[in-house]
Amino acid sequence: MLLAGAVLALLVFGVARNTTNTSLDAQLAKGIEPVAPDANLALPVLGRSGTEDLAELRGQVVVVNVFASWCVPCAVEAPVLEQEEKQIAPHDATILGVTYLDAAPDSEQFVKAHGITYPVLHDVDGNFTRAFGTAGVPETYIINRQGRVAAIRRYQISRSWLESTLAPLLAQRS
Repeated sequence: MLLAGAVLALLVFGVARNTTNTSLDAQLAKGIEPVAPDANLALPVLGRSGTEDLAELRGQVVVVNVFASWCVPCAVEAPVLEQEEKQIAPHDATILGVTYLDAAPDSEQFVKAHGITYPVLHDVDGNFTRAFGTAGVPETYIINRQGRVAAIRRYQISRSWLESTLAPLLAQRS
């Protein structure tokens, strides 16, 4: 009986997780660029006072990278993201880091250790990342100038994927 309950619980978790995780992905697969979730949700900026939200960045291309200090693939992609920030900043674009299931001091240490200069927000209650269907790290969402999700990568990014995905978006004007 206990085994049957455990199997049922895992099945329910798997279905719920898959549905939440893939709603944005399913829309993109159909050629629909969904509006970025919770664009008006302000999050505290890590290591500084104040908040920031996606609505403030409307008109820019925004690469939202969800990471955690304990994530090895996140550490591998951090230099790629930092280098890309320098390349895209002159084109009204930015990288925006968002911590996931991570203590602020640990995230701050990660940012410092990897020389991250782009803004990093601390998702204190997880509402921001849940709105995107984030289930793990790293996950990266590319938001176009109109505030729509143009691409998603639910695992470690590569420089080639990032550059090829961003190129057409950077060429567009709002």
